[in-house]
Amino acid sequence: MSKMMAEFLGTMILVYLGDGVCANCTLAKSKAQGGGWIVITAAWAIAVGLPAYIFGGISGAHLNPALTIGLAVVGKFPAAEVPGYVIAQMLGGFVGAVLVWLTFLPHWKETEGQADKLGIFCTAPAIRNLKANFLTEFLATATLVFGILGIGATKAADGFGTLFVALLIFVLGASLGGPTGYAMNPARDLSPRIAHAVLPIAGKGDSDWSYAWVPVFGPIVGAIAGALLFVAVF
Repeated sequence: MSKMMAEFLGTMILVYLGDGVCANCTLAKSKAQGGGWIVITAAWAIAVGLPAYIFGGISGAHLNPALTIGLAVVGKFPAAEVPGYVIAQMLGGFVGAVLVWLTFLPHWKETEGQADKLGIFCTAPAIRNLKANFLTEFLATATLVFGILGIGATKAADGFGTLFVALLIFVLGASLGGPTGYAMNPARDLSPRIAHAVLPIAGKGDSDWSYAWVPVFGPIVGAIAGALLFVAVF
């Protein structure tokens, strides 16, 4: 399997399971409706950990353009491979979102809230303050990338790195996810947002493009900062 295919499939699985738990806990007449934040954060952690475990030995399982760019900036990933990785990740995120739409096909028309439907595909701020929202995504993603690099550097995590990354995703969601929904990944937010825009979802409303730049550039800048901090410290 090529690295590009691994990144495509891994990101597809990540978004399918991650957006899937949002749909499961949100859409009307789903048996899991009302499952709550702990269910969502736990499922997102596993949604990241599972494809990381499957594809980590092939591509490194970045599954996140922000992480790929951050690693390239500090010389831990070849810059020439960044475009291919990012394209594969973005396509995977889109296909994963389409799979969520198909899985819950009868439930869209049963759900009235436009914001609820959008929130299945992408993030939105609890309080709309773009500067503060950007800062939240910046800090959360910087912590994510610093943590991933730290886990990879310590011998204590040998053989358990993927598990610790999943736990990192869980604690980031549980601790920092409330203000913005902790996107931390353009392929997890922008690609499904595009899917929301083009798919025939009953009563879906707009895709909130005025906010869409926050969960793209906040994570990218945060990932670079987290990677630079790691290099400076270690």
